[in-house]
Amino acid sequence: MGTFEEDILKRVKEDHNYIVNLRRHFHKYPEIAKEEKNTCLKIEEELDNIGISHKRVGEYGVAAYIKGNKIGNKKIVLRADIDALPINEENDVEYKSIIPNRMHACGHDSHTASLIGAARVLNSLKDSFAGEILLSFQQGEEIGYGARIVVDSGIIDGYDRSFGLHSASYIKTGKIAFTSGPINAAVDFFRIKVNGRAAHVSTPELGVDALYIASLIVTSIQGITTRRNSPQEPLLIGIGKLISGDAYNIIAQSAILEGTIRSFDEEVRAKTKENIESLAKSIASSFGATVEFEWKDFTSVLVNDIASTKEAKIVAKDLFGNENVVEKEKSLGGDDFAEYVKKVKGVYGFFGTGNPNKKNTTLPHHDNKFDIDEDGLVVSVATYVAYAIRFLNGDIK
Repeated sequence: MGTFEEDILKRVKEDHNYIVNLRRHFHKYPEIAKEEKNTCLKIEEELDNIGISHKRVGEYGVAAYIKGNKIGNKKIVLRADIDALPINEENDVEYKSIIPNRMHACGHDSHTASLIGAARVLNSLKDSFAGEILLSFQQGEEIGYGARIVVDSGIIDGYDRSFGLHSASYIKTGKIAFTSGPINAAVDFFRIKVNGRAAHVSTPELGVDALYIASLIVTSIQGITTRRNSPQEPLLIGIGKLISGDAYNIIAQSAILEGTIRSFDEEVRAKTKENIESLAKSIASSFGATVEFEWKDFTSVLVNDIASTKEAKIVAKDLFGNENVVEKEKSLGGDDFAEYVKKVKGVYGFFGTGNPNKKNTTLPHHDNKFDIDEDGLVVSVATYVAYAIRFLNGDIK
């Protein structure tokens, strides 16, 4: 480990309490997508205290800028998502969410705190790097909303790298993962409405049973993954919601089901949408019903650039040792950082926050008792700082 890495880790560890307190603040006051007003204000307050200029992006996103004092013109984007989930927290900790049905159950509180912590260190080291850093505190990741606002705003146009990190309860604290290629799936939302006709259950021939038809659609759609798609190509179709019926003795007039497609190939993605619509229409028409469709493209496939991934691994190994830099299997979960890397080559990494000796830190993300080992914040902050500086200075070899 060289003196550069020693200095970064020393600075980050000295700031650890500040970063932990920030994370706990955000955890205690969570806000879901499109409602991140107070989270945004807190981010702006901290940036003002540090002395970093910033501006709004969309309703509650924040873009902040740090320029190095050395000569050079490279540019890098560092991103953290800031939104929480509509979950009622069941943890027994002093920083437990005080807002009903709102919880940072995915770790975005740790991302926000990490990037603010990195900003504080980077701002103190402006004499040691060239170029420009854009800190993107992004709203609305959980609903595939905020990244496109950032990209469409044009603020990342002309940048040379994009870089982001996500906490991972399934990775041991102290370790960090970078894997090149497709790492997170494309995510599509769909809603299917079945239009039938009501009747008394004693005279089913007079009605068109939307509930029965919807149930056939639910079970039949699963055959698309096993009979209309290659088993060598990852594809998931999940239906998590079905609403229908007015009373136990009335043929349901309508039914609404909601689900998602997760895929890694654009051709498979498009073909699966076609297959779902064709199958649902066919089943519905067989029983005298009609169907309506609504689709939402939440996020693209997240593909880590090969060169960027190689750079990130070198930086992480120099910081934490070869044994603490690991690979990660690709996930059918989505992340709209995908939109950043489509515009600006980059890499998305995963820092470990799971510790079997610390309560609830190895639970899956989105669990109502999810928590993190806050020692993992040292890894996230140090990686943001070191990668940014070394990329801008062109000394990752």
